[in-house]
Amino acid sequence: MANVKFRSLLVLSAILRALLILYGEWQDTHMEVRYTDVDYLVFSDAASLMAAGKSPYLRSTYRYSPLLAFLLIPNSIFHSCWGKFLFSASDLLVGYFIRSVLKLRGVPENLSVSFVMIWLFNPFTFTIGTRGNCEPLVCAMVLWVLLCLMNGSVLQAAFWFGLLVHFRIYPIIYVLSILLILDPYVCRYGRKPALQNWSCGDQESPRSSRIIRLADLFHPWFTLRRALTKERILFGFISGAVFIFCTAFFYCLYGWDFLHEALLYHLTRTDPRHNFSIYFYHIYLQLEHKILVVEKLISFLPQFIVQFILVLRFAQDLPFCWFLQTVAFVAFNKVITAQYFVWFFCLLPLILPWSYMKLKWKGLSCILLWMGAQLHWLMWGYMLEFKGKNVFLQLWVASIFFLAANTYVLTSVIHHHRFSPVFTQLENTSEAARKSQ
Repeated sequence: MANVKFRSLLVLSAILRALLILYGEWQDTHMEVRYTDVDYLVFSDAASLMAAGKSPYLRSTYRYSPLLAFLLIPNSIFHSCWGKFLFSASDLLVGYFIRSVLKLRGVPENLSVSFVMIWLFNPFTFTIGTRGNCEPLVCAMVLWVLLCLMNGSVLQAAFWFGLLVHFRIYPIIYVLSILLILDPYVCRYGRKPALQNWSCGDQESPRSSRIIRLADLFHPWFTLRRALTKERILFGFISGAVFIFCTAFFYCLYGWDFLHEALLYHLTRTDPRHNFSIYFYHIYLQLEHKILVVEKLISFLPQFIVQFILVLRFAQDLPFCWFLQTVAFVAFNKVITAQYFVWFFCLLPLILPWSYMKLKWKGLSCILLWMGAQLHWLMWGYMLEFKGKNVFLQLWVASIFFLAANTYVLTSVIHHHRFSPVFTQLENTSEAARKSQ
């Protein structure tokens, strides 16, 4: 019955998304405000150029991998809605992957379906794909990498991770947590890792005891050998090779335009408007002056510090760690747009079964605070963009409030989370590692 219920939810979700795509076509034709995301028009134009044998980067503001334009070539062959159906199908695939992850971790079926519904019927997420945004495709790839790791398919996870980072650069933030989770105490080549069941209580890291870990500090050779495991070397080599191959291949095809627009641009991107980031006001004030590359890169320092701390503390609880990393990355980024929120929305259902937070009242207060901070910012953004009023200072204050709201929600989620490592320690791993010395 549970499988029938889940299939029914997927069918209902698919129908909803198909209707929204059809409605979007009508709205684009009959109303002044278009339903289709402006980025989708950019994707489609780039795909048309590629179909004609030209560079997709001849289309201004196309700053994505050529793979995206390649996937949307049917837009110019069959119908312009092809990409929307592709992204919406990826949206449904995310729901399927969420259920698969929860099932592997032993979450009861009725709870799993409830948490999947948070993704499938979230107005923000189902409008993203139907408006023609590619983020559901990225989310599906992120969850597939997680599933591969949980199933012990390190080589497959490495391949898809390298492709994912090429396709969308931000998942590079997960690499350190992945390398840490490939621990010799929990993951060995050729053996499927043992997953901790949902019903288990609070757990320590699935490494050996604190005494053994402390003793390791006095054996640098052992520590080095344990760090450079076969799994970590293979993952790093394969994912790096896939990324480098894709980058080199498309550089040969499209030259510097590809390298700058798809990769380097995102490291030094600045945006004085349409931006929730606290950095936007500084960018606006420096608009008439050239901002140094070093100055742009320094803005990554707070992100790096927060990411490093979160990984060291929560890496063993991998879905939770990725959720925290993504929220923090978005909140501290120098450019923030609403579509970035879907990056952590796809991870939210994966952490809820281990949350002590009750919807009433703590959960509700977090939701209202986060949404209220957005609406407050959007109010000033509307005054600036549509009314032409000089409210940059007020908009900057709203950005600070939005960062504070994200920080409060993040700390609340951490405080109410039951730490639960994904993997449990393999039998006799510690003893085998010691004997090898």
